[in-house]
Amino acid sequence: MRLLRCIFLLTFPLCICAQEIAIDTVETRWDMAKYDFGNIFKGVGYAYSRPLHWQGSQWTDAAIVVGATGTAYLFDDSTSEYMRGIRDNVPKVVRDYGFEYGSPSNNYILTGAVYLTGLVAKDEKLRRTGVLLISSATAAGFLQQVMKSAIGRARPLSGRNKDTYKPLWSGDREFHSFPSGHAILAMTNAHAIAKQFKNKWIKGGIYTLGAIPTVSRLWEGKHWLSDITFSVFVSIFTVEAIDRYLDKKYAQKYNNGAPKKVSYDLNFGPGTFGISMHF
Repeated sequence: MRLLRCIFLLTFPLCICAQEIAIDTVETRWDMAKYDFGNIFKGVGYAYSRPLHWQGSQWTDAAIVVGATGTAYLFDDSTSEYMRGIRDNVPKVVRDYGFEYGSPSNNYILTGAVYLTGLVAKDEKLRRTGVLLISSATAAGFLQQVMKSAIGRARPLSGRNKDTYKPLWSGDREFHSFPSGHAILAMTNAHAIAKQFKNKWIKGGIYTLGAIPTVSRLWEGKHWLSDITFSVFVSIFTVEAIDRYLDKKYAQKYNNGAPKKVSYDLNFGPGTFGISMHF
């Protein structure tokens, strides 16, 4: 039942954004599916190849990611202690949502439902959204699995400090902290879905739904602040890369082809640290 609520919350906005009932076309759904799945695999490859083509601005973005992750690392101990301390004060329904929505199986149920809705309706924009969701989750999800195994960082709940590592992970899930799979999947979906809307209040609501599973990893003691900081950047950059690739493959553009531009700021204050995103 909880899973159904999660799926409803994140597919309902997509149903709202379908502004017209699709008109049946000569192209068959089988042909559409073949084309779409080809773009899913090519989109994943495109995302992985981007570092080979980075130029000045992309290297600046990479430096921002390193700087933000490193800054968050300085606050890992204090934020983990505080967030784990408030865990029992978080409503159970919120905690359950945070866990369930970020799990890989539930993620692919959601993304698959979005894509199939677009395929059945022959709605190109919704099909493209499904392709973006599936390919982004696949690319970012596989990357985080490889990184977790290679880096082997100890989770907060293991009782070890933030500097404890077991590289080339041997099977102990307590050394599976960096980066966060739940945060990557949740924010990948949120960013991909939010791109369809111009209204910043709707965007904010969608990002909030994606942020809950991300923050939940802190109060559950599964990840450090630096883990989820890096994961959020991976999610956004993966979606942006694949979306640009899909621009070449589909006639339907988000927000009437408005330029895609996302900027970030690091915010500091007394007892605070944060990253703000402008879109």
